[in-house]
Amino acid sequence: MKTVWRLEVPQVGLVVLMFLLAAVTWPTAPERIPVQWNLQGEVSRYAGRWEGLLLLPTLALFIYLFLLILPRIDPARANYARFAGAYTVIRFTLLSLVALAYGVIHVWIRGTTIDVGAVILLLVGITLVVFGAVSSQLRPNWFIGIRTPWTLTSQESWTQTHRLGGWVFMILGLGLVGLTMLRTRAALAAWAGIGALGVAVLVVYSYLVWRDDPHKAPPAGGARGA
Repeated sequence: MKTVWRLEVPQVGLVVLMFLLAAVTWPTAPERIPVQWNLQGEVSRYAGRWEGLLLLPTLALFIYLFLLILPRIDPARANYARFAGAYTVIRFTLLSLVALAYGVIHVWIRGTTIDVGAVILLLVGITLVVFGAVSSQLRPNWFIGIRTPWTLTSQESWTQTHRLGGWVFMILGLGLVGLTMLRTRAALAAWAGIGALGVAVLVVYSYLVWRDDPHKAPPAGGARGA
């Protein structure tokens, strides 16, 4: 897939801004920086400046570079051009998730207490919704999407499973958004149970579609068809 640099600018900008924020904050940052919270929004672990200010920017840089080269090492690299828009949305969303989490740290060390548990659930929920919204646009590949032995060897199984999977991910994402207001153990356990059931349904569904597909293909290079 050819790199379109005008689409890379927002992603590169996020990574650069994170490092710039670390540099600007470094001289006045406290010695102990919160890096982990529980779902009740209470700090559960502190770290020094190196980890507190540089870990997430470094992670964002790694994610950006890895996802940039991924289409070049995927045996099904030819398919990436067919879902370039969806792939760009997924990449930007993941980087935005890291950048916003990093912003939470900076808001906290500047003395503003926020409900971090709710914010994290909200961000992850929105990420799942976005992934679900573009899921049906994904085409067979070895790294992105719902990869079972059956979706990787049947174009029909890949297509139908990702259509259903899009709804599953959006429902789970909206459920997480709802949990920002109700974070009881029972509610979280119910969400986890629904998530596990959704994954199981997708796996079984991918097999059933594969079983009835007369045009199965070998996995190398991805499935055939548009």
